[in-house]
Amino acid sequence: MNNELYTFSFGIHNNKNVIWIAFPYNLQLIKDLKTRFPSVKWSQSNKKWHLPDLPSIRSALQLAPKNSIAAYKAIIHFVNHQALDNYLVQLQLKAYSQSTIKNYIHAFAHLLALLKHHSIDELTPDRLKDYFIYCVVEESQKEQNVNIKINAIKFYFEQVLHRPRMFFDIPRPKKPQTLPKKLSTKEIEKLFKVTTNTKHLLILQLCYGMGLRVSEVIALKIENISTKSMQVHIQGAKGKKDRYVNLPHSILPLLKQYYFSYQPKIWLFEGQYGEQYSIRSVQSIFKNAMKKANINKTIGIHGLRHSYATHLLEGGTDIAFIQQLLGHNSIKTTQIYTHISKSTLQNVASPLDKLVKHK
Repeated sequence: MNNELYTFSFGIHNNKNVIWIAFPYNLQLIKDLKTRFPSVKWSQSNKKWHLPDLPSIRSALQLAPKNSIAAYKAIIHFVNHQALDNYLVQLQLKAYSQSTIKNYIHAFAHLLALLKHHSIDELTPDRLKDYFIYCVVEESQKEQNVNIKINAIKFYFEQVLHRPRMFFDIPRPKKPQTLPKKLSTKEIEKLFKVTTNTKHLLILQLCYGMGLRVSEVIALKIENISTKSMQVHIQGAKGKKDRYVNLPHSILPLLKQYYFSYQPKIWLFEGQYGEQYSIRSVQSIFKNAMKKANINKTIGIHGLRHSYATHLLEGGTDIAFIQQLLGHNSIKTTQIYTHISKSTLQNVASPLDKLVKHK
């Protein structure tokens, strides 16, 4: 399918976001379109073909993502367009990850949209403080979102405009010190038991069996997995760090069954059109499995990574090794699992027991 022969536009059809596809009537073009995208549909009322407006389909069609610079400029006054362009260029020059760039651009654009016709370059520290207070009080934004906004705007003034560090006196909201949520080994067994789809089961077992982040699971390529050394190369993980994790021996039969059934080409887990599998799809797999297993806990798929770390600790694995396997920069990050390890806590006797015992 040659994209140049088709014209794409965005719209809404039956209350859903769609990508409209227009082209001169040609049977071969219709055949090519249906072959490439079996889910394509014809709208009788609009006399056009259409596909669901999903990130994976935009990527397959080589279209700009929804949160593109062009989309943000549509809601930002032109007086700040150049600031947004310069901001993106500097983020790219600093080689920030795509995830960080996306979060920073979104945060920066939020402020630019509120400024309307006022230039961001004229903002004073006091005005910026008022903005952060507005985010907390008026919009009730969470601590994490406000901290991202502070870092994003700090980046503009310090790295783009090259002004002195000017935000030390801006109070940062404290993050709540919550403990990671985890599942018990019995609950994880139930989770696997109700998951009958080979692809879905392998995803869940890799998340738990190697303690991977969701982003790391979908980024796995076939070339990253070595069944000879029984290791998996995790590339470009959080903080742009590579690491090796052990491939569980017990997962080999399922891995081979999946490979011969699905025959992935590049990514271990591919989407409908051969693109990288989406995080949302993996999250949905976990959510459905939790529902089938009747596990009533408010927990996301990241809980499998927490469970992996906790169960290793309870099994006697040295915390320094767990730090390396998880890819943590600091041992302090890993030490949080000592607070949720049952075996660690249960070994601590209450002073009341000693007092009563001696009586």
